[in-house]
Amino acid sequence: MSIPTSRDKEPANVFIDIEKCNGCGLCVEVCKDFSFSIVDHKVVQSDKPVFGCVACGHCMMICPTGVIAIEGRTLSPVELFDLPDKSIVPTYESLLAMLQHRRSIREFKDIPVEYEKITKILEAAQTAPMGIPPSDVHVLVLENKTQVHDFAVEFSTFLKSVRWMASNWFMALMRPFWGKANDEMMHSFMKPVFDVYIDSMEKGENWINYDAPLAMYFYGSPYSDPADPIVAATYAMIAGEALGLGTCMLGGIHPFIQYGKKARLFREKYGIKYPSREGLFVIFGYSDVHYKRGVKRTFADIHRIR
Repeated sequence: MSIPTSRDKEPANVFIDIEKCNGCGLCVEVCKDFSFSIVDHKVVQSDKPVFGCVACGHCMMICPTGVIAIEGRTLSPVELFDLPDKSIVPTYESLLAMLQHRRSIREFKDIPVEYEKITKILEAAQTAPMGIPPSDVHVLVLENKTQVHDFAVEFSTFLKSVRWMASNWFMALMRPFWGKANDEMMHSFMKPVFDVYIDSMEKGENWINYDAPLAMYFYGSPYSDPADPIVAATYAMIAGEALGLGTCMLGGIHPFIQYGKKARLFREKYGIKYPSREGLFVIFGYSDVHYKRGVKRTFADIHRIR
C-alpha cells in the first residue's frame, strides 16, 4: 500500500517502453521515491522504492522521449499537456504589482460572477502544490448571492445553538486545557465573533460572508496535509484578483463547524464530506470600492542564515 489519501490508497502503476529509452537518467534524478535506476543505459524500475509511486508525474513530465507512463491515483498520460510559452509568464514585477493591488474586499457590486470565471478560478486553484498526490482538497462552491446569503443564515442559526461555547463559565472551565494563548484568542476574538455574527444577522446585516456573489470553502480530509487547503485557497484568491474580482479570505467559519453532532449535521447539509484540521473560505465579487494606496506589511521575524 502506498501513502493513503481519501481518493486512493494503492500505488500507481509504472510502465516503461524500454526500447525508446535513451538512458538520460532524468527520471532517476527527479523521482524522490527512488523508483528508477539506470541499468545498461536503460531505465528500469527499482526494487526498493521508499513508498511506492504516488503519481506525482515528474518522471513523465521530464522524459524527453516519452517512454514512461503512470497509471493510477487519478493520473494517466492523457493528463499531460505542453507547458505554456515562457513569453506569457508574468514577470516578478507584474506579479508583485498584482499582489500589491489586492485588498481584502467585503463590499461588492450586485453583479453575479460569470460561470466562466468561476471555472477559471477552480482551474487555477487545482495547480496548487500539495503534500502527497492526488490532491485531497475538497471545495464547496456557493455560486451566487442567494446561496451565499442562505449559508450565512444557516450558519448563524447553528451558532445560536452552540453559543454556550462563548460563555464565561465554559471558557473558565477550558482555560487550564487550552492554554494562555488560546484563552486570550477566545476572549478577544471568538467570543466577539459569536456576538457579531449572530446579532448582525438578526439586524439584517450579513457580517459572516457579506452576501458576496461567490464563495468557496477549501477543506481537507483526515489524510490530507493541513496546509493543502490553505495553499489552494490562496491560489484561488490570486486567480480571482487576476480576473478582475475583489477577494477576501474568511477564517471565522471553519473552526466552528469541525466538532460535535450539530457541526456534523451542518456539514452534511452542505455536502462537506469531512471535518478538517485546516480550512478556509474565500469570497469573490466585483468590488464596489477602489483603494488608491497600499500599506507595507511585515513578517513577525525573518532570520537569514548566511
